[in-house]
Amino acid sequence: MSVVKSPLSDADLKTVGNALQGALVDLVDLALVAKQVHWNVVGPRFRSVHLQLDEVVDTARLHSDTVAERASALGVSPDGRSATVASSSAIGTVPEGWINDEEAVQILVAALGAVITRMRERVDATGDPDPVSQDILITLTGELEKHAWMFQAESV
Repeated sequence: MSVVKSPLSDADLKTVGNALQGALVDLVDLALVAKQVHWNVVGPRFRSVHLQLDEVVDTARLHSDTVAERASALGVSPDGRSATVASSSAIGTVPEGWINDEEAVQILVAALGAVITRMRERVDATGDPDPVSQDILITLTGELEKHAWMFQAESV
């Protein structure tokens, strides 16, 4: 049941709803993964990596709200529950315990890469049915790619 009447056709709403839901799941998990690594990073570059991780968390949290609210505006109920995130995210698991700064960087490079790949697919999928949602995903993907660049530069 939807309490909001969507301006999109049923077919377009399904495509866009799936894209927004997938983006939400990946963003919620990205924030959780980055925060887990943030709490456990150790090593000579601790401070810079620690602070950089919080920037990723801030980006993911800000955009997850934007994505969820866009879904709601279209009549799609967003689902950010832990079980949904755990079963649907593209991001791998984070090791338990302390994480060396070099490994922390590699974890974030991999996580961001997985999310960016799926975001670009969502950008393509939403272009025709809903340019407004596509614009949100384009902006988000640009910010994630900036974070990916910065973490990749840490690993050279």
